[in-house]
Amino acid sequence: MAGSTPASLSAEAPVQAPAVAAAQARKARSISPALETWRRFRRHVLAVTGAVVLLILVLAVLVGPYLWPVAINDIDFAAKLQGPSLAHPLGTDDLGQDLLARMMYGGRISLAVGFAAMLVALTVGVLVGSVAGMSSGWVDAFLMWLTDLFLALPTLPVLLLVMYLFRDSMKKVMGVEGGAFILIVVVIGALRWMPVARLVRAQFLSLREKEFVEAARALGASKVRQVVQHILPNALGPVIVVGTIDVAAAIIFESTLSFLGLGFPSDVPTWGSMLRDAKDYLDIAAHWALFPGAAIFLTVLAINFIGDGLRDAFDPRRVL
Repeated sequence: MAGSTPASLSAEAPVQAPAVAAAQARKARSISPALETWRRFRRHVLAVTGAVVLLILVLAVLVGPYLWPVAINDIDFAAKLQGPSLAHPLGTDDLGQDLLARMMYGGRISLAVGFAAMLVALTVGVLVGSVAGMSSGWVDAFLMWLTDLFLALPTLPVLLLVMYLFRDSMKKVMGVEGGAFILIVVVIGALRWMPVARLVRAQFLSLREKEFVEAARALGASKVRQVVQHILPNALGPVIVVGTIDVAAAIIFESTLSFLGLGFPSDVPTWGSMLRDAKDYLDIAAHWALFPGAAIFLTVLAINFIGDGLRDAFDPRRVL
């Protein structure tokens, strides 16, 4: 009996191996593409770290003002240029205003500009790229010529010129803060849609020749239905990656505008305007510039890490 055990195991092994392989194959097929993408993203350590950091920053600017209800424009000359303390965890500025309260309020504006400008860029870019990718002849040629024309424009000089020319008129129409926000978002988004359009067009040119699109076309599906139901969902992966990069770029552009005095009004704090106000006090109040600078750095770095993770997660050729 004892001697027959190895023989029985060896006889069962060829039978069990195909069964195990079949079970693994069924399990692999049962995993949806979304779950597989999430699994690959979780394995990207820097991307997960960036997501955690960004989540903490977003929660801080959204919930923080309720936990630290200090007015952003309260002036206290007796406490001006103080370093971090229990009364003012991040210190104060030259007017004695609490930097923690201003940081949280400014973070709301900076992050809102970043995500809103990203949505504008993605909307315009996806629309232009989709039409170009599904068209041929002069329509495709004209849209790509228009894209190349916008790509040739120097982004920062054009942004500064448009802000200088139109910010006063926008403030009169929509109010001081609302007009500045709309103008900044629209201008930044209008100068960031071109890479999205080129990427979407390339994806459409490839996907429209796939078998599942040809089958839908043979069944009489209109071009709009082909785009909405079949092509666009399969092209969204790279677009999402580009969108994360656009958020970081928009935050940097807004900070640059505020630093140069062409962004929001002086009484509306943003991370960029706080850096501008602190530049003359670096030798005696370095904390004033340190915290908004660190917030911009961490936000942009976290978003870039998330973009790297999404790029790898949506790429089936990479092994994580």
